[in-house]
Amino acid sequence: MSARIERLLGIRHPILLGAFGGLSSIELTAAVSDAGGLGQYGLYGYSATRIHDTVAALRTVTDAPFGLNLWLPTGDEVTPESVDLGAVTAPLAPFYAEVGMDAPAAPAAFLPPFEEQLEAVLEARPAVLSVVYGVPSAELVAAAREHGIRVIGTATTVAEARALAVGGVDAVIASGAEAAGHRVSFLRDAEDSLVGTLALVPQVVDAVDVPVIAAGGIADRRGVAAALALGAEGVLVGTAFLATRQSAATSAHRRAIAEASDDGTVLTRALSGRLARGIPNRAVRTIEQGGSIAPFPAQNWATGAFRAEAGRHDEGELLSLWAGQAAPLARHADAGELFAELAVGLG
Repeated sequence: MSARIERLLGIRHPILLGAFGGLSSIELTAAVSDAGGLGQYGLYGYSATRIHDTVAALRTVTDAPFGLNLWLPTGDEVTPESVDLGAVTAPLAPFYAEVGMDAPAAPAAFLPPFEEQLEAVLEARPAVLSVVYGVPSAELVAAAREHGIRVIGTATTVAEARALAVGGVDAVIASGAEAAGHRVSFLRDAEDSLVGTLALVPQVVDAVDVPVIAAGGIADRRGVAAALALGAEGVLVGTAFLATRQSAATSAHRRAIAEASDDGTVLTRALSGRLARGIPNRAVRTIEQGGSIAPFPAQNWATGAFRAEAGRHDEGELLSLWAGQAAPLARHADAGELFAELAVGLG
């Protein structure tokens, strides 16, 4: 069983890169894949054309297997027509002014059609399609297999892991509450699904027959060894890779990770409308104090406008500083050096 992940995904080492929505980079994805792990690229918000272009760029720099990640629609996403966009953007006016822009114009849609994204991924034929926020349909799983693509689901509870296994995924990522970014719970509210990695992984291992990949709080060889001791057959690492120079994180974001403490992250809906873990800054504090947070993805669209401009100016107080509780352990500036450190934990 110790080699199931490697055989399943066609990789040499069972180390996966976190698929960062908005923070993935060609360079980092390729670096992890070339090192023998599975580099992943997050496609949140990507059109079909952008997906095709991204995959083409990846294939110019690596021949190794890589994964693509999609957010499954949950059915409760609001549309531009269903919310008062003026009321959504009004509380954020000071942030728009600070970066020298007006409130964004109403979009035709907040997100591209999922069906078009999926079609583009199937055409691209990556080694892996990983999904979050639900169980992929039987049709999706069948179509992926017809295209030679493995499907990985993400669970934050044992019940979610069981649902994913019944749904036919090839492996399950058990994502502990320590992990950075969005809490991708789908059977219960995210606030009611905050199981830590140490408790979650062995229970998921006992509950499903497919390989389990541990995520959350893993940043060095010790975390890898611990995950394997709990029964996981692979690990997924996010924050530690975000801190490397190959990531798409801004310098301000990397500095925030470097300066974070063990209790220096929070769970917040302020920036996207969905619960996510990151380092609090002025934007998070101000929005939470104001008490006006629109539902997803309206809030993500509204804050995304000033966050994008802030990113161009490396203004960390207005960014999404996603990071996990193991951020202080993110000590490597180079992805290759980090990968070598993680691989030591494989034994």
